Amino acid sequence: MIRSIFCFLLLASGVALAASGELSNRRAPGFALPDPSYQHYYDLQDFAGKVVLIDIMSTRCPHCLLLSTTLEQVKAHYGGKVAILEVVLPPDNQETVSKFVSANNITVPVVCDMGQMTASYFNATPNTMRQLSVPHLFLIDKQGMIRNDFAYEESTQAVFEGTGLFPEIDKLLK
Repeated sequence: MIRSIFCFLLLASGVALAASGELSNRRAPGFALPDPSYQHYYDLQDFAGKVVLIDIMSTRCPHCLLLSTTLEQVKAHYGGKVAILEVVLPPDNQETVSKFVSANNITVPVVCDMGQMTASYFNATPNTMRQLSVPHLFLIDKQGMIRNDFAYEESTQAVFEGTGLFPEIDKLLK
């Protein structure tokens, strides 16, 4: 009897982990990243007690634009309950971010990373850092744990278009 309960719990925990992205179920690495003009730094600690969405993106990526639009809808729907940051890497810079923000009416903060924060979120090595794909969305709960992450692919398209993202956020807000 105890053996069957143990097996059930083991199986159930495996199913729960399979439902999360492969980079989930760990403490979110801390960071302090600047906006493109270096006027303001965004620190993960600033959002303690909130659900945080971190989008690793590129201003040249059409799927990233799709997610940026969805994140604007999330911001409008949840207001201050959810913090959202979009993170860009070189070759994006102040000019490319400025054009992206103004052309697409983006109000979500866009911050710049030179690679260290992104590497820590992806558990990257020097060899795998070159193979990262964007967009990639990390969902962090109120306790600072990455509870799910999504790479853009056919099976996650609903998350990037919003219909699948809102239920994920609702779970974290409970």
